[in-house]
Amino acid sequence: MITDTATRLVRYQLGDERGYGLLWEGDVHRLESTLEDGLRAGPRVAALDEVELLAPCQPTKIVAVGQNYAAHAAELGSTVPAEPLLFLKPPSSVIGPGTAIVYPQHLSQQVDYEAELAVVIGRDAWRVRRTEAEAYILGYTCANDVTARDLQRRDGQWTRSKGFDTFCPLGPWIVAGLDASDLGIRCRVNGELRQDGRTGDMVFGVPELIARISAVMTLLPGDVILTGTPSGIGPLEPGDRVAVEIEGVGILENHVTV
Repeated sequence: MITDTATRLVRYQLGDERGYGLLWEGDVHRLESTLEDGLRAGPRVAALDEVELLAPCQPTKIVAVGQNYAAHAAELGSTVPAEPLLFLKPPSSVIGPGTAIVYPQHLSQQVDYEAELAVVIGRDAWRVRRTEAEAYILGYTCANDVTARDLQRRDGQWTRSKGFDTFCPLGPWIVAGLDASDLGIRCRVNGELRQDGRTGDMVFGVPELIARISAVMTLLPGDVILTGTPSGIGPLEPGDRVAVEIEGVGILENHVTV
């Protein structure tokens, strides 16, 4: 069993083979366990650069948190919520690294990036105590909570603006055993730094979010919590390349198309 703090879980495709794997010394090894049963590496599949990386999990739901950084709330002209502001993104919005974000020009004229730390749940979580929340975390990955900002303002609720296909890039892998309490989180568009924050500036930290969310709904293995974005959000245009980088996790890069 691979148990060191650098354990990285991937979903890969190699020809007709698609599955979960563990990265070990530059190679992908087939995962020989379920997400709930610990991460056990099996036979080597291929070198990392020989496989296509997919979104690293297949969530039944993505629970996102709005305005969880004070500076981001301020740039939206809002105050910090008294309790987590929750919304859902559909599983159909998930894409992996290198996949195109599709700009829905038929409905929106302002599509924004939002770099976020994503928490991936490792086992059924229902009414979890904050002090026990770490035991339910499989690991962490990078996320981009892509948002049609004009529709968000127009609708007054966020389902449409957050829910387009391709509006939830995740990846490049899930890192287990990581202390995510104060990590650097950055977003670059065409190489230009747009966001530069730290997860330690969250209003509600990861254990608190797991406790609050699991008080409402059961979180299942592979489900994702998007923990909010720091200040510096802004628009994307067709042809742009957007990269989310989280310290200790890696870089998630996608391009924008129509």
